[in-house]
Amino acid sequence: MHDEPGRDRPHHMRFQGPIGTANEQGVEMEQGHLPVLAEEVLTLLAPASGSLQIDATLGGGGHTERILGATNPDGRLLGLDADGAAIARVRERLAAKFGDRLVLRQANFRELGSVAPAAGFDSVDGLLFDLGLSSFQLADAGRGFGIRTGGPLDMRFDTSHGVPASELLATLDARELAALFRRYGEEPQAGRIARAIVDARRTAPVSTAEELAALVQRVAPGRPGHRRIHPATRVFQALRIAVNEELDALAAGLAAAVDLLRPGGRLVVLSYHSLEDRIVKRFMETERKGCICPPAVPICVCGRSPRLRLITKSVTAGQAELAVNPRARSARLRAAERTAA
Repeated sequence: MHDEPGRDRPHHMRFQGPIGTANEQGVEMEQGHLPVLAEEVLTLLAPASGSLQIDATLGGGGHTERILGATNPDGRLLGLDADGAAIARVRERLAAKFGDRLVLRQANFRELGSVAPAAGFDSVDGLLFDLGLSSFQLADAGRGFGIRTGGPLDMRFDTSHGVPASELLATLDARELAALFRRYGEEPQAGRIARAIVDARRTAPVSTAEELAALVQRVAPGRPGHRRIHPATRVFQALRIAVNEELDALAAGLAAAVDLLRPGGRLVVLSYHSLEDRIVKRFMETERKGCICPPAVPICVCGRSPRLRLITKSVTAGQAELAVNPRARSARLRAAERTAA
């Protein structure tokens, strides 16, 4: 996983305004979770009183709480998350505060196009994707998301669907594992790590986060002096993306989001590695241009019109936020506005 995803580094903006603590911003935050680029999200989403908003990645509920606070007294928000624990946690914390203004559904954002209209959110003013793992998921020793937290290698957001990461490690051959690590983790030592996993499982399966992290550190320790990020980070990222089919889900979710936005509605996306950021950047640029005809075609025959206006290319966290929220280091925020039909 790259520390600074995306290839727009010369063009990004940095918001340098005061960050403040959760209490200073009037938000009750659970210990251990602080939403990334919270002020920037609000600025670019621009939620107004009475508006309809969607948080497609509920997580710890930090962004949701701020958005609902900005839409007083009668704005409503639909919060989605594939992780049932996230839904339960946010319901317990925010349901009494916001009542029927907060609508929660356990669903992957790939289902956005069907879940949102069914909940009464078929034409909305704002839609947020925060694609990072929540602090709660990283700290959950029973899920295997965190390298240092440990636990069984499950990595599914919704544990009732799909196969756990440990099954992929147990069944894919070395060539398939290497391809997975290269494609989803951009891991330069993919072949060496994959062969080591296959060798190790002849004795015992690699089934816990501790075992996988130790194996990667042993066979591909990284260059001296580059120890800020654990050498297994890219492998963990690749497995999580594969298990949850995250990139396909993102493409489906973005397409549904534009259909749901009313003219003038805002789409805001936070990504944390280059694979996500590339998809978001290209999607927004395609929707900005509209026409997808090949350059050799002199007259447009596809009939597509521009559907988005870019608000900003890339936003990153300033030093004030990084000092209190290191998770923001790799975040890239992009925003666009729905044009008139």
